[in-house]
Amino acid sequence: MEIILLERIEKLGAIGDVVTVKDGYARNFLLPNKKALRSNNANKKVFEANRAKIEAENAARRADAEAAADGVNGTQIVLIRQSSNAGALYGSVAVRDILEALSAQGITNVTKSMIVLERPIKTLGVFDVKVALHPEVVTTIQVNVARSPEEADLQSQGVDVMADLFEKDESGFTEDYDPNAEPGEIAMDKAEDEAPAEDA
Repeated sequence: MEIILLERIEKLGAIGDVVTVKDGYARNFLLPNKKALRSNNANKKVFEANRAKIEAENAARRADAEAAADGVNGTQIVLIRQSSNAGALYGSVAVRDILEALSAQGITNVTKSMIVLERPIKTLGVFDVKVALHPEVVTTIQVNVARSPEEADLQSQGVDVMADLFEKDESGFTEDYDPNAEPGEIAMDKAEDEAPAEDA
């Protein structure tokens, strides 16, 4: 389907561009959300007549978004989640969780559709997530997923908590080694070997 864009759409074009998209994408997303018009002679005339107004409205929205971006850019949110020993979350972090955490910090000008999460977050760590406040204004927030506030603090300082955890486990694990023992046999207690035999 041929459409006329009413706002800049990433990977498609800018305001006023006539582009061809799949029918479903146009019918289910672009047209109902007033991001585009069907490309026909009547709509082309309507668009050209209103082009200056549409571009002025877009510029005003972009200016508002740029002002809001200062308050959002670089924001770090901490999400405490349970995970396995390997760092895999029980469940995942979705757009709704990020939106709730932003609202808790007083950032209310971000909507669900503005958060660009390519795939749900399923592991511990610090992740950069894009927030598109406007098609032409994209900012980044940090999502810090940890098992406790202490781990979140360490992760925000650049410490890889999972690698650190495994190093501690390895260094704390020591076992007596008896070179003469058969496989599967437990090393003899040295104290027993060295104990003097009782006098008869």
